[in-house]
Amino acid sequence: MREFSGSTPIGLAGSLGELVRSRDLLWSWVGREIKIRYKQSILGAAWAVLQPLALMLMFTLVFSLLINIDTGDIPYPLFSYTAVLPWTFVSTSITFATSSLLTNMNLVTKTYFPREVLPLGSIGAALLDFLVASTVFAGLMIVYRVPLTTESLWLPLLLSIQVALIVGVALITSSLAVTYRDIRFVVPLGLQLWFYATPVIYPLSLIPDGLRPFYVLNPMAALIDSYRAVLLHGQAPRLEDLAVAASVALVVLVAGYWVFKRLEPTFADVI
Repeated sequence: MREFSGSTPIGLAGSLGELVRSRDLLWSWVGREIKIRYKQSILGAAWAVLQPLALMLMFTLVFSLLINIDTGDIPYPLFSYTAVLPWTFVSTSITFATSSLLTNMNLVTKTYFPREVLPLGSIGAALLDFLVASTVFAGLMIVYRVPLTTESLWLPLLLSIQVALIVGVALITSSLAVTYRDIRFVVPLGLQLWFYATPVIYPLSLIPDGLRPFYVLNPMAALIDSYRAVLLHGQAPRLEDLAVAASVALVVLVAGYWVFKRLEPTFADVI
């Protein structure tokens, strides 16, 4: 980092190059985010597991015992956790990233560095939580005797598409939150609506065929269905749905980075 002395647009390519050169700073910020998040916490990193696990247990109680949702031959706890896990990654990342610039306003106003490091650090910390909570998923796979197949090799691609989507959304919300503080209240509501528009607690097969092409414009719908396909059913994802999800994620990523860099010169003045 160096002392802030004004900001000049250097183009997206130049900005990306500067971000790559600041990768050590990014990794350090991810570590700082992790330490702060669990500082003076009794359970520490266990919270990364407890949140998706608690949601899975609640959904199992409601949608397996009280309201029966047909999940085929897949036990509902495993069915729901496969979706709750990536959804928690989305929710946690965007929630913390949205307020990252405001939370660190002293750095933004006094020190120059690629400001996208702040929301990206929040996403990196949430990614670690996601990986830690994945150990519970591995345990559920063993308990329910669902073997991994070669189709699980799709996982890095699915996760990459999801990360691209999260980064794009987080860059938009974090940059807008600097000027429009109401964004911090809009984001939780938006995430809640997005959750119900995504097949987390129900299978994608419940969506009528006529609505499906519109429904999968929500990239998380296709991604969660793909996670279930490769992990629970040993099947390749529906490529047409995955292509739509990847396209939307790419557009959101590019738009998010453009919006962020466009607004970045105003951050210090507004804050």
